[in-house]
Amino acid sequence: MRTGLALSTPWIYRAVRQLLFRMEAERAHRLTLRLLRWASRLPLPAASHHPGLEQDLWGLTIPTPVGLAAGMDKDCEAPKSFVFMGLGFIEVGTITPRPQAGNPTPRLLRHVDRQSLQNWLGFNNLGLDAVRRRLERIHPLSVPIGANLGKNKATPDDGALDDYLTLVEGLEGCCDFFVVNVSSPNTPGLRDLQAPPQLRALLEPLAAASRRPLLVKLSPDLPAGEAPRLADVALESGAAGLVLTNTTTAYELLPGAPERGGLSGRVLAERSFAVLEEVASRIGPETVLVSVGGIDSGQEVYRRLRAGARLTEIYTALVYGGPSLPRRIERELVELMERDGVAHLSDLVGVDR
Repeated sequence: MRTGLALSTPWIYRAVRQLLFRMEAERAHRLTLRLLRWASRLPLPAASHHPGLEQDLWGLTIPTPVGLAAGMDKDCEAPKSFVFMGLGFIEVGTITPRPQAGNPTPRLLRHVDRQSLQNWLGFNNLGLDAVRRRLERIHPLSVPIGANLGKNKATPDDGALDDYLTLVEGLEGCCDFFVVNVSSPNTPGLRDLQAPPQLRALLEPLAAASRRPLLVKLSPDLPAGEAPRLADVALESGAAGLVLTNTTTAYELLPGAPERGGLSGRVLAERSFAVLEEVASRIGPETVLVSVGGIDSGQEVYRRLRAGARLTEIYTALVYGGPSLPRRIERELVELMERDGVAHLSDLVGVDR
């Protein structure tokens, strides 16, 4: 068996996971990325996908609606390995203009009984120059690759636009789309940029500066009615879509958890789904909505697509499910479509709106 294929065998990952979960969570994450970076140098075969899952969005061909969420591969270390797993698009980052160490460790916790994670990493990354060099070596990838953008912690709010413009200008030629992150709970003041006037003032210059599709990532913790309002502002300001949602600070969802950082995984599923439904009910079906938060099965992807998402992303589920998960999700999704007589995603997206 080829090494690459062995890495995606479920029983092997279950054994490896027992060893990884004995380590501190961030150390295990770093080790996993090193292994994936090594595996990406192998001649891994391209994943094949069901033809009914392919979409053309923003002039990009996306072979399957399940992609990699930001945070898993912050510094663009192993995108080829994630493509081999069967993901249809990759989002790297969050990237800041200058290298950033992030918050003090430990800053990543597992909540195994709830298949969830909690992080207060703080946009730790190697910075624009280092990530750009890595993107330049691999772009174009066999699937679209996007960059999640954030401001440096030391940058005052009134300087945020300069940070985002620096990133757009620096990465314009080596990625396929951008995601403007204004919703992480781990950079003080960042979520203030979600207020309508601030969001408009940020997005209009960014949209004018970029030739790539520009998406906006929103928080799951907005007051009722605010997410659709912000979606309107984002689209009016030139955004090509929305990513719904980031991690949550609703710590009551996980009693006993420390009140720090953001929660992801199954604990976030219903909250992120509610934001998707709220936004999808307000905007037209032509707008691309990317749903993320608690997705770990083909059934859940099916539910998000029926609610109005065009794409979905996973991260925490990969930690618990391993590298075979994307292919399993795709098999389950195709089985559900065949059960319901749906030949192509275009006949499925938004049917429950």
